[in-house]
Amino acid sequence: MKVRVVNLNYVLLMHLICEPGISSAEDFDIWGDRAEKNGLGKGNEMNFSSMVKNSDISRLPRVLNFFPVPFVEECKANDGRRRGICMNTYECRIQEGKSYGFCALGFGVCCVFTATCDQEVINNLTYFVNPDFPDLTKGMSSCILNVKKIEPEISQIRLDFVHFNLGQPNRQTGVCEEDVFQIIAGNSSEEFTLCGLNSGQHVYFDVNSLDEIKIEMTLDKKAVSRFWEIIITQMTFTEQAPPGCLQYFTGPDGTIQTMNFADNGRHLANQDYNICIRQEEGMCSIAYEPCHENAFRIAPNSLGSGDEEVDTISRALKMCNDKIVLPCDSEDLEHCGLSLCPSGNSPCRIESSVTPFNIGVHFAESAAEASPEENLGMCLNYEQIPCGD
Repeated sequence: MKVRVVNLNYVLLMHLICEPGISSAEDFDIWGDRAEKNGLGKGNEMNFSSMVKNSDISRLPRVLNFFPVPFVEECKANDGRRRGICMNTYECRIQEGKSYGFCALGFGVCCVFTATCDQEVINNLTYFVNPDFPDLTKGMSSCILNVKKIEPEISQIRLDFVHFNLGQPNRQTGVCEEDVFQIIAGNSSEEFTLCGLNSGQHVYFDVNSLDEIKIEMTLDKKAVSRFWEIIITQMTFTEQAPPGCLQYFTGPDGTIQTMNFADNGRHLANQDYNICIRQEEGMCSIAYEPCHENAFRIAPNSLGSGDEEVDTISRALKMCNDKIVLPCDSEDLEHCGLSLCPSGNSPCRIESSVTPFNIGVHFAESAAEASPEENLGMCLNYEQIPCGD
């Protein structure tokens, strides 16, 4: 008995040639970048009816799905904003994702996954949003999200806070009392707490010995409008941040802020972590400067604040309960008070050749009540300096 092998690539090619249903290359963009022009549907979802003329629409997806997507990679959604995973269109629907344009030479779709309260994340790229997103949410009391590792090789989970607007902490102490966002590592004591305004921030959370983590939000019943959109990405060992780094910045320059740094904010209590910066090729040192004149406000709680002489004494005696630590060539410098630099140093600029580049953030669990204006936190611009300069 002879078995005839059919070349499916040939079948697909003949189908595309013999069926003049797909628009010409001038009108049809296989990557979906010109979604509006090619009619990829209202609201960004794919609309196959605009792709096919004078042919049976059901035939095209059936033929395309003989072929798996040749590789798995991230893709850019045709809304120009979000990222997704390139996969087969039916797999995207089965996993309850939404397709936003084409990828993999048209054999796959850019599948975007979203999750909200009381759901579970089982993909390596998911957007966690408030229940009424993109509108504000009111009247909630709690929200729980479970994040499961998709494979044993996952060593970290990264959270990017695209939007993060919860209730403010206690303005006098910095403790998150009304709205509390927590990342909890299984049954261990490891956790991280946030509240307030943190859009644009990110954190890495180690999950080497864990199968899942839980994001738990306890929300006050006051009529506070809440809004969040958080990208949850699962990272393998080759992609992870260095051990001990809650935040990890790349690039020769950038901006670093403590959590809840805002005009009407206050730095949070109970924060103890490292901010790390990747040393770029050809760079040997780094310089830090405040973002603006009010970009460093960390009151030395031991002695009170507001007086330059008191701030200087606090630094000298290392009596800053809340402090920023910058490794320098001679010793690690503790910084608190109303200025990153000693009085009279203007413009304020601190350079260090100590590697790896990192900043320690150490805010006590509880602090003496102090003016929130004197405890805004820190915003620094950094710039790496080439070797030999």
